[in-house]
Amino acid sequence: MDSVAGLTVVITGAARGMGEMYAHRAVSEAAAHVVLLDVDSASLEVAASALRAAGGSVASYVVDLSSRTAIAAVAERIRIEVGDPQVVINNAGIIRSGYFWDNEPIGDIEATMQINTLAAMYLTREFLPAMIASTGPARILNIASAAGTISNPRMSVYAASKWALIGWGDSLRLELIKAGHRNVMVTTFAPSYISTGMFAGARGPLLTPIMTPEKATTAAWSAMLRGKPLLMKPWSVGFARAVKGLLPTRAWDFVAGRVFRVYGSMDEFTGR
Repeated sequence: MDSVAGLTVVITGAARGMGEMYAHRAVSEAAAHVVLLDVDSASLEVAASALRAAGGSVASYVVDLSSRTAIAAVAERIRIEVGDPQVVINNAGIIRSGYFWDNEPIGDIEATMQINTLAAMYLTREFLPAMIASTGPARILNIASAAGTISNPRMSVYAASKWALIGWGDSLRLELIKAGHRNVMVTTFAPSYISTGMFAGARGPLLTPIMTPEKATTAAWSAMLRGKPLLMKPWSVGFARAVKGLLPTRAWDFVAGRVFRVYGSMDEFTGR
């Protein structure tokens, strides 16, 4: 794919930040329709108005992505009111920081897994049969995290949600290839910290600068169009993953904690 021109693009977490940036990218490439999903109704309307002013054909839906029933309902509305999408961008995510036994009430655990992982599965499952049946190219972009490749204190549930997203996305990619549905390609984006406000207070590990949202969305969008299976940014994320695979666990803990300072990167986290 060279662009999303003429295609319908669905984006979760689209009211602000990177989700809104993906939407602007879709409008700039002359997408037929851009569908915005978010739980924040006020911000969603602001984003939709700006995109319409930029010339986009935009539909917006307020939806609680922690609810499978709500996801099914909004997917049916999209099919009826807009049509089946050819591009699904699973961007929505939340984070709760703290030690698992102190600061992770059951509600936070459930919400993190539901929004960061299960919502992507449920929404993709709603549209995937039509994407497979279509004759043209289709894309799924999952926004994961470097936390899904390397463990980190004070974000255990978030890390679990992103490990699961990466595993599911790559397995789905292989299933599509094995079944001969090569028109549908799955890309997983695993970035380190991005300066959207979601990770306010977090410190980038050694050799891992905090990325701007603009740089991150540009990289993810390009990878999605090409159908790249896994994109890790910056380069140090992939490097750390490789080193972790080579070293014994205790040796890696020393390198990650004392050299790269990964294990202290969330010590001053405040969040949005």
